[in-house]
Amino acid sequence: MNALLIYPEIPNTFWSFKYALQFIRKKAVSPPLGLLTVAAMLPPEWPKCLVDMNVEKLADEHLRWADTAFISAMTVQRESAHGVIARCKAAGLRVVAGGPLFTVEPDAFDEVDHLVLNEAEATLPPFLEDLARGRAKRIYRSSGFPDLEGTPIPLWELLDLDRYATMNVQFSRGCPYDCDFCNVTALLGHRPRTKTAAQVILELDSLYALGWRGGVFFVDDNFIGHKRRLKTELLPALIEWKRDKRGFPFSTEISINLADDPELIQMMVEAGFSSVFIGIETPSEDSLAECSKKQNLNRDLVEDVKRIQRAGLQVQGGFIVGFDHDTPSIFQRQFEFIQRSNIVTAMVGLLQAPPGTRLYERLRKAGRLVSRMSGDNVDGTTNIIPRMDIDTLRRGYKQLLKQIYSPKVYYRRVMAFLAEYQPPKMRVPLDAHLILEHLLAFLRSIYRLGILGAERVYYWKLLLWTLFRRPRLLPTAITLAIYGYHFRKTCEMRVS
Repeated sequence: MNALLIYPEIPNTFWSFKYALQFIRKKAVSPPLGLLTVAAMLPPEWPKCLVDMNVEKLADEHLRWADTAFISAMTVQRESAHGVIARCKAAGLRVVAGGPLFTVEPDAFDEVDHLVLNEAEATLPPFLEDLARGRAKRIYRSSGFPDLEGTPIPLWELLDLDRYATMNVQFSRGCPYDCDFCNVTALLGHRPRTKTAAQVILELDSLYALGWRGGVFFVDDNFIGHKRRLKTELLPALIEWKRDKRGFPFSTEISINLADDPELIQMMVEAGFSSVFIGIETPSEDSLAECSKKQNLNRDLVEDVKRIQRAGLQVQGGFIVGFDHDTPSIFQRQFEFIQRSNIVTAMVGLLQAPPGTRLYERLRKAGRLVSRMSGDNVDGTTNIIPRMDIDTLRRGYKQLLKQIYSPKVYYRRVMAFLAEYQPPKMRVPLDAHLILEHLLAFLRSIYRLGILGAERVYYWKLLLWTLFRRPRLLPTAITLAIYGYHFRKTCEMRVS
């Protein structure tokens, strides 16, 4: 059976880094890890082809070749997923769908032949068994959460690695916290489940053997959710693995309580982590309490962020406006917090209510749901009726984005961050292709930002300041300048 694995297109968002990728001539930030893992679970004798629509078009030739289409998607890919399914059905293909979008909204996809929901480790094997016997059911669900120690190495061989900026691996699933608006625990549970350190090392070895030397993002819902196993097993293994390796900077997503554990921070830095994403959400204690973001309460969030930064980890931050306790003053408070914390990559979105969350159920009972959530962090929409006047909320949101990404404010934040940041020592990869890629990105930034860009005065001021004050951080400064260009362009195109 010819298996065509399709990943629908993701619209341009903050997370797409579409405009930043142009500087390094990449098509997408990272590949679809879930589909690559599913591919490794399919019968080995099946011919397989992956089409990531974020790096190439789904061609008629792909559809003529295939017998069955396996589609996975997130909520933000809903529109593209509908189009893909329609094309596959018109071509006479059997369509099998799974992943977060289909698990959350199974009733919205009547045309799909088989919905293999929840986690593939639990639901894909029984589907394949039934398919082989000619009696496959339409829906496969699981009630529990599978062990990850049997999860195979993703089938990286299906990729053209050169099209991506980073690769993805996963150590754990699930999160010990239960924020009101987050559906991670509904989908993946409270108790973090982990792979073994040996599994992760094998995945990294396989990427290294294929010639990958770029960044690797650990896609865990909360990388520090299982601290004991992280500190005693994975991080020591990563530290040892990195001893004779160049490149491979790691990044991941963590909760703010990392700031309470200096030993863990130091181990992460020693293991090769250079940046972390943290859901800050809001400086409002009332709003944090409202959404049960308990791990962020009763602490100095600005100082916690700076403690992590000074230890060698860049902090990217997620922020939300539109909580019931938010008043029109929240926009200025968010702006001041972002500036004081020196979080350069600050991603702000309107509150949305995902199905399966406590927020969704609370607002459903109150008659305050108006549509399906978009899953898009920059489209300026929400699927709820907020307490704040909706026009005031949207105006404040747009103004906040305009403020934090205006060249003068953004570059000021970059310089303040670089002034305090203590970068980890990392061996630069001796890879001619990678060195050339970075050099060309620098030259493109000079042309696009330093000559043509409206931000050119601030760009040159940043470069000169960095050369004289923090010369070792020049690559970081250039990268952040390019990120700023992406955020501004995204806001202009999507939030105008």
